[in-house]
Amino acid sequence: MASAQELSDFLSSVEQRAFKQAVYAVRDDDAALDIVQDAMIKLAEKYGDRPAAELPLVFTRILQNRIHDCFRRQKVRNTWVTLFSNMGKKADESDDFDPLESLSAPDDSEIHQDGAQKLEKSQLLQALESEISKLPVRQREAFLMRYWDELSITETALAMSCSEGSVKTHCSRATQTLAKALKLKGITL
Repeated sequence: MASAQELSDFLSSVEQRAFKQAVYAVRDDDAALDIVQDAMIKLAEKYGDRPAAELPLVFTRILQNRIHDCFRRQKVRNTWVTLFSNMGKKADESDDFDPLESLSAPDDSEIHQDGAQKLEKSQLLQALESEISKLPVRQREAFLMRYWDELSITETALAMSCSEGSVKTHCSRATQTLAKALKLKGITL
């Protein structure tokens, strides 16, 4: 059984990685923050009495379920937004109502230029994050769990509800895709 301190330490240690994983998936900082907070609350409420060794796997599964729930809610919400946007008022029949024009794009974060090395590192991370976000969902999940969260192949397979062979395949394809994309940008690691 995990003590309250062990649970708190665990949640502190995974907070940033979980946030990045959620951002990669939903591409919205606010939604990602909500997802991570919901996952942390559920872990504490429902599974806080589990042994400390089980917490990473349980938390990863909860986080993935919350991400999938977010996509389901978006699908339903988008259906209703589309239906209601068709009822938008037009000045005349030739005036087309475009619901996309009423949405505002999120502001891009700015890179602080404290020094050449920090800028180079920041640009490298940005390029890597950009390429990770372009990966197919299952490849991105496997890659982040294996190399970001440092889960074993077995733990990743359990969290993703797939076979270990599938995890290996997804990770291999993800690393090959990332290597090619970064090489095209002139980045070699």
